[in-house]
Amino acid sequence: MKPIDRVTETAEKISSMEIRGAGRIATAAAASLKEYALAVQAESFEDFNQKTAVAADLLLKTRPTAVSLSNAIRMVMKYKADDIDGARQAIATNADRFIENSQKAVEKIGQIGSKRIREGDTVLTHCNSNAAISVISAAHKSGKNIKVIATESRPRFQGITTIGMLDQMGIETELIVDSAVRSVMNDVDLVVVGADVITANGTLVNKIGTAQIALCAREARTSFMVAAETYKFSPETILGELVTIEEREATEVLADISKYKHVRVRNPAFDVTPHQYIDLICTEAGAISPEMSYLIIRERLGWEMKVESS
Repeated sequence: MKPIDRVTETAEKISSMEIRGAGRIATAAAASLKEYALAVQAESFEDFNQKTAVAADLLLKTRPTAVSLSNAIRMVMKYKADDIDGARQAIATNADRFIENSQKAVEKIGQIGSKRIREGDTVLTHCNSNAAISVISAAHKSGKNIKVIATESRPRFQGITTIGMLDQMGIETELIVDSAVRSVMNDVDLVVVGADVITANGTLVNKIGTAQIALCAREARTSFMVAAETYKFSPETILGELVTIEEREATEVLADISKYKHVRVRNPAFDVTPHQYIDLICTEAGAISPEMSYLIIRERLGWEMKVESS
């Protein structure tokens, strides 16, 4: 198999959601770029740079909403070298650093976020987020007696993955359909969700259904916390760019749609939760208010990320 074919294979897995979850997408892309850079043959340094740029762009186009993917690719591809061997090593080092930092970030988020969970709390979570599960897991490991309510997270049913992970941890869990959230919200002490994108003003873009959960939590006066690595914050939004909301295939929702003549299915993969509905964002840099997102972008990601990608 040619090196570019392996990148294509990873891109297809990301696009089809065989690889899913913002963090997993980001680390898979980083690992793929490392593998490609170490294997691809090039006639010149310029040829190498062009080929790696093509590979990066192939991965970048797979999931237009996930800023974790674009940030990961930029971090891996941000290198200075004078020759092919130097560039290969720089990309490999960047990829290894990103993957290691991502893993450490999830652990740190768990340690910080778990302090917000009290003994006897019931936690509601949506979709399947490593960061959110890390918070729940850390609370459980600390000896707190907690319960989790997980949504199915249609149409891809990521909640089934979540309950499997929680079950293996020995955490008491209930599974509910997405539309049952308001019915159980009065029994919930804390909502913990992950993030696909956090904008400069602290607005959250996450799995479809998150905004409705946040609205229910606000009405019920239930705390709503986001668990997110800092690379899920979007530098582009500082300069006014809007986040693209990915629309996926109608067949994910209605497999036999072709038999209907007058029906159209809309399948947005994400929705937008206003920062006013978020009580706290828990990152590896600490627990912050949504209004501090601007500082995370400026100090942790840097202005130059957007400038260089223009």
